[in-house]
Amino acid sequence: MSDILVHTEAGVGTITFNRPDKKNSITSAMYGALADALATAQADPSVRCVVLQGSETIFSAGNDIADFLNNPPAAADAPVFRFLRGIAQFPKPLIAAVCGPAVGVGTTLLFHCDLVYAGDNAAFSMPFVNLGLCPEAASSLLVPQMLGYHRAAEALLLGEPFMAEAALEVGLVNRVLPPSETTGYAQSVARKLAAKPLSALVETKRLMKKNQNAQVLAVMDEEAVSFGRMLQEPAAREAFGAFMERRKPDFSKL
Repeated sequence: MSDILVHTEAGVGTITFNRPDKKNSITSAMYGALADALATAQADPSVRCVVLQGSETIFSAGNDIADFLNNPPAAADAPVFRFLRGIAQFPKPLIAAVCGPAVGVGTTLLFHCDLVYAGDNAAFSMPFVNLGLCPEAASSLLVPQMLGYHRAAEALLLGEPFMAEAALEVGLVNRVLPPSETTGYAQSVARKLAAKPLSALVETKRLMKKNQNAQVLAVMDEEAVSFGRMLQEPAAREAFGAFMERRKPDFSKL
């Protein structure tokens, strides 16, 4: 069975992370499937809204570290960058249903969604610094905008998880629900949106986002350059080596 499931019904496209044995960690192939699913949904006039979801216990553990080390993004058309540009520029309403951990890109992709519903077991984290890296997905721009600078600094510099109620307080999520109800609720909202005129939905979203679209893409590109450079530096090599060897990293000399 595919690690990314795509289903369309009654105007709602649903994209599901389906790699539970690996905590829905995302491989290069999965990024490609996600990018393709978004492009297909964008081009299909019968799709009026898209829902991104995981399971009741895990949204996504972020990048699959082993796959990431074996297939680092080396060009602008790498699957991860196609996905990030696709989600940043997706013109139709995009809803996320998040239960359990949402790590790294599992959190940063949410800043490009229009509505986010979280289970009360959701835990959001952006531990890029802990891996010797910098933020991605334009999160260095979008996280301070939403959380305010000091909360953003806490989230990005410490990289520690914050829970669903804290995410609700800062506006990252719209509602917190029991995990068993989260995806169903997101689907019900998606059906409400699918019943509305698509042209009005698309134009309203365009107007809300138009003043920062170019900036988001520019920041995303700048982050990608920094991320690629830092991936080759000693801190990242130590962090990833420690992860693979199941030990605590030692940055004392770096």
